[in-house]
Amino acid sequence: MKNLVFLTGAGISAESGLKTFRDANGLWEGHDVMKVASYEGFQQNPELVLDFYNQRRRQLLTVHPNAAHKQIAAFQKDFNVTVITQNVDDLHERAGSKHIIHLHGELLKARSLVEDHLIYEWKEDILIGTTNSKNQQLRPHIVWFGEAVPEMQSAVSVVEKADILVIVGTSLQVYPAAGLIDYASNAQQIFYIDQHPADTKYFNKNIHIIAEKATKGLPVLNQLLGY
Repeated sequence: MKNLVFLTGAGISAESGLKTFRDANGLWEGHDVMKVASYEGFQQNPELVLDFYNQRRRQLLTVHPNAAHKQIAAFQKDFNVTVITQNVDDLHERAGSKHIIHLHGELLKARSLVEDHLIYEWKEDILIGTTNSKNQQLRPHIVWFGEAVPEMQSAVSVVEKADILVIVGTSLQVYPAAGLIDYASNAQQIFYIDQHPADTKYFNKNIHIIAEKATKGLPVLNQLLGY
C-alpha cells in the first residue's frame, strides 16, 4: 500500500461548525491571540485563558465529524493513511482515522503545569485550583505560541515517507507546520484542497490545487486517485 499523508488545518473543522483559529483582523473570538494562546498570556491572566479554552472544549463536544473527516478515514481501505493535523479537536478520531499526529495539542486533554509529561484525558472545565493527584495545577494540553512543537519530528518522519501528500483546509501561514511540505521529497503527488488556497510558488513543488472547501474537494481527490 502507498503511504497517503494528510496535513489538515482549521478549514476542515470549520465545516463542522468550529470557529477557525483567527479571523481577518487577527482576533480569536474577540481576543488578541497572544493573550489567549501564549504562556505569557496565561501568566498575565490565567482565568481568561482557561475560560477561553473551556468555551472551546464545550463547543467541541456539541459538534460532529463532517463528510471530509469521514472521507479521509475511508482512504484507510486502500492506503496507509496518516493524518497530521494542526487542529486541536478530536474530529478525525471520531470519524475513524487511526493514525493521527496532533501538532498543536489536543483540546480534550489536560496536562500538569509543573511536569508537562503528565497528560490526562479531559472533557470538563479547567479552573484555577483544578489539580492532579500531585496537587499540580492543570492547563490545556495545547501548544501555545512560543512553545516547542513536540510532535514535529514525528510529523517530519511521516512526510519524508509519503508517496502522496494532501494538504486540506490550511492557509499554509503557520510555521513550523507549513514547512512540512519541504520534507515531501519522495512524494509522487501533492494536492492542496482549500476554498481560498495560498500561493504555493515558494514551495518549489508541483502542487495540484483543488480550490474547494474540504467536503467538496475530497470527492474530487478520490476521483483523481482513481477510487
